[in-house]
This record gives sequence, structure tokens and C-alpha cells, in this order.
Amino acid sequence: MQERYGLNKRGRSGVVITVIVAVAFLAAVAFAGVMMVRDNIRHELVVWTVVAPDRADATFTVERDGADEVVCVLRAQDSKRIDVGYVEIDIPPGDDNVTIDYSLRTVAPAYAVEVLACERPGELRGPGPQFPPGIAIPDQPWTPS
Repeated sequence: MQERYGLNKRGRSGVVITVIVAVAFLAAVAFAGVMMVRDNIRHELVVWTVVAPDRADATFTVERDGADEVVCVLRAQDSKRIDVGYVEIDIPPGDDNVTIDYSLRTVAPAYAVEVLACERPGELRGPGPQFPPGIAIPDQPWTPS
């Protein structure tokens, strides 16, 4: 076009936009990589038992870097998948592998107990308590009345 019309339509804006898009893409890939590598906390529910209509005992393990403080969410639900017990358990820095035994207070007999998540404080992702309207979250942990 330059020979025919004397105009150079190829400006630097195309190069600048390409560089900006490439840098943004590389930053996104790097961020995703760091988040995947950093997510090295594992949890496993070992066993749970309904002890009483207002109590479910759970044992679970947490595998993490011992220097990390961790928050784990334990939830109990009834047969209709409605929450009947919920607690966030703080695990202080310590051993890399820990076993937690917890007596969860419930408002009705539990049908299922699960560890929803274990994350560093402030990074906890997952659903919060999902109790029906008018039902208060029971105080934790379970203690004899």
C-alpha cells in the first residue's frame, strides 16, 4: 500500500496490542501455576459415627506443611441433605500430618458427615452453613449436657 498510496497502514499499535495480550496471557498462566502448586493441603475423612440424635463423631486426617495454620470445615446433613451440624475447626501449625477427632453437635440425627474443605485462613473456599430459616447453628463442640 505504501508504494501505491504512499501510506504505511502498519503502525505500531498492532505490535503493542500483541505484546500486551501475550504478557497478560503469561501472567494468567503463571498465576494459575502458582495457585496449583501452593494448594498442597489434603484432607480425608477416615470415619464418622452417629453417637446420639444430637451428636456425630468424625475422625479425619490433614496433610499439610507443618508451618501452616489450617481451617477445616466439617458438616453433617440429614437424609434430605439439609445441614444439621457445621463447624470450622482451626488447626494450629505443628506436625505435617495430623489426625483430628471431633464431636459435632447436631440439631437432628446426621445421615451424612463430610469434610468440605481444609485451607489456610482467609483462603477458605466452599459453601457456608446452609441451615433452614429459623434453625440456629448449634454451639460446638458437642459436650454432655
